[in-house]
Amino acid sequence: MTTAIPVPVPVPSLRRSPAPRLQLVGDRTPFVSVDGADGGRVGYLVFLPTNVDPVALMSAHGIRPETHPLEPGTPAESDDSDDAIRVDRARRLVEVDGRALDLTYLEFDLLAHLVAHPYTVHTRDALISGVWGYGRIGDGRTVDVHVARLRRKVGPAYRDRISTVRRVGYRYVPDHR
Repeated sequence: MTTAIPVPVPVPSLRRSPAPRLQLVGDRTPFVSVDGADGGRVGYLVFLPTNVDPVALMSAHGIRPETHPLEPGTPAESDDSDDAIRVDRARRLVEVDGRALDLTYLEFDLLAHLVAHPYTVHTRDALISGVWGYGRIGDGRTVDVHVARLRRKVGPAYRDRISTVRRVGYRYVPDHR
């Protein structure tokens, strides 16, 4: 995830460009295995002049960023919600029609990811990489099992909001009736 946040106070050492911006790359901590070895994720703090588009720069280097601009004062871990399903990332809580769901760690992360990106089709491999935090682990059945559990937990009234895209993956459709 790439987030551009305007710097509120002029920093003398950064005055080379008229309005420096802080670019945060990565929205999760690196995976560290039990033996302490790094799982291959690296995060960087990158300062760019205002005339440089961070998405174009990263795309030119083969990186496919997700961009979520924040308004000044907006918390980084905001709530994602629609008319019935509310995801509170700070408290790791999901409510459906005001009823709290009992979700596992991965079920929460999967639903939060889908709700945060409505109408976007996610391949099984992209979900494994983005939610689980590692590369391909097999035939994608892991994702299918977690989606089936999520659908069961959100209930019959809202299970169709997690829509299957045949032979591709899944998408979240908030207004699916």
